[in-house]
Amino acid sequence: MLVLCLLACLPLAANAQDDDGQQLLESLDASSYAQMGVAIEAIITSGDERSRGWLEALLGGKLQRHKETGRFVVVLENRGRDWPVVDALTGEALGEMSRRDLDRLGINNALRGQLQGALAVLDLQADGVSERRQAARALLGDVDATLAEPLTVVIDAEEDAEVRRLLQQALAIHRLEEGDLAAVDALAGSLNSRVRSALNTASRSEDPGLAAAATSALADIEQKMKLNRGLETLYFGLSLGSVLVLAAIGLAITFGVMGVINMAHGELIMLGAYTTWAMQQLMPGQPGLAMVLSIPAGFLVAALAGIAIERGVIQFLKGRPLETLLATFGVSLILQQLVRTVISPLNRTVVTPEWMSGSIMINEGLSLTLNRLYVLGFALVVFAGLMLVMRRTRLGLEVRAVTQNRAMARSMGIRATRVDIMTFALGSGVAGLAGVALSQLTNVGPNLGQNYIIDSFMVVVFGGVGNLWGTLVAGLSLGVINQVLEPWAGAVLAKILVLVFIILFIQKRPRGLFPQKGRAAEG
Repeated sequence: MLVLCLLACLPLAANAQDDDGQQLLESLDASSYAQMGVAIEAIITSGDERSRGWLEALLGGKLQRHKETGRFVVVLENRGRDWPVVDALTGEALGEMSRRDLDRLGINNALRGQLQGALAVLDLQADGVSERRQAARALLGDVDATLAEPLTVVIDAEEDAEVRRLLQQALAIHRLEEGDLAAVDALAGSLNSRVRSALNTASRSEDPGLAAAATSALADIEQKMKLNRGLETLYFGLSLGSVLVLAAIGLAITFGVMGVINMAHGELIMLGAYTTWAMQQLMPGQPGLAMVLSIPAGFLVAALAGIAIERGVIQFLKGRPLETLLATFGVSLILQQLVRTVISPLNRTVVTPEWMSGSIMINEGLSLTLNRLYVLGFALVVFAGLMLVMRRTRLGLEVRAVTQNRAMARSMGIRATRVDIMTFALGSGVAGLAGVALSQLTNVGPNLGQNYIIDSFMVVVFGGVGNLWGTLVAGLSLGVINQVLEPWAGAVLAKILVLVFIILFIQKRPRGLFPQKGRAAEG
């Protein structure tokens, strides 16, 4: 009997719910916008789980009423003569209805703002903290008198401190607009653009006390903004410097060991970037996996190309630096034209994986883009790996021996020719890794390497030929210097100033920041 009673009561409960929903929707079909505003507030406070869908449909002009039956429907697509609709109460698909049989519930700008704020208040009841934070941030500058009281209730019940802070700032902006002097203290120190806009408006207030307090708060915020802009410039400079380190570190190894000025080093960077693009073409729809596999692939492709250049050109020109420079310059032109002929002269775009997209927000005035952060970390990992190779392996020991005194190394049984091949392959492979990283920051094209070859030589000379630590310090330093000078002097003049600085520095320290050690270097 109990079960039968419960089953009998279920339709009644459903009907009661539908009746309540019907009354709420009917209250929206009012004769004045003021009455519609009251109806919207009733829907917000009703606790009905369908409230958000109704308010979204009303905001989008898709909540309509059938002229004959009075049934409320939601239009799915308002194109053509007949529109597909669903029942607003049950969500049941009702097929298509002629647009002439429907009356749209119209709203004005005031109601549109009220609806946007109401939807944000409903979002504040979401289970996820990130959704509530996003909703609270969206309310900044959009709170009016009708939302002030509901927000006060939400703030008292909210557990997350960040959500409470954002909501308190949203309320403070509303109170500041009403001339409340105490609201300035609540907004002081915030870097949010809407807070700054509200304080800027208040600084022009006719109330001298309010204007003075807002002006003082704006001055403090501007100091914080300058600090954050400086940190952002430093971050972009370090990310640019990490690219220079990757581009120059392989050149530093080959230049230090073999004394070869390899003008084709930029094209080895280009080959690494094109390898990344080719891997994504072979693995469509999987940019993340293709990116990971491009790291060893880019290293191998550039290393094999480096071995071919060393065996085919450089080994015949040892001891003749001018001829080597001209020959490798010719190789660079050949590689560029080969890429133009085989692939295309047009730039190619490499898809950034999802886990490298977006940014990390430190605060409302500073965010760090993930792709640059990954490139910076990648450069440090490559540097650490090279240091291990040079300090902990037999190849590294032989490379250091040949770098310091080639003749003595030969007399000790070290095969200098083999060391040259392996060193050139290692340096070329690292150039390929630089191309893999660059593919995430810029378009891939035949002239990609030309943009970094001069900067790479400057890094090598500034840091000290053949010294990895010097290359790291010089690359990061020049990246930061470039980033600081560019907004002030422009890109071209910044390059010129950096070049002049390096020339003056070399006049004082001809062997760079970290000169080589050994008899050959001292001689």
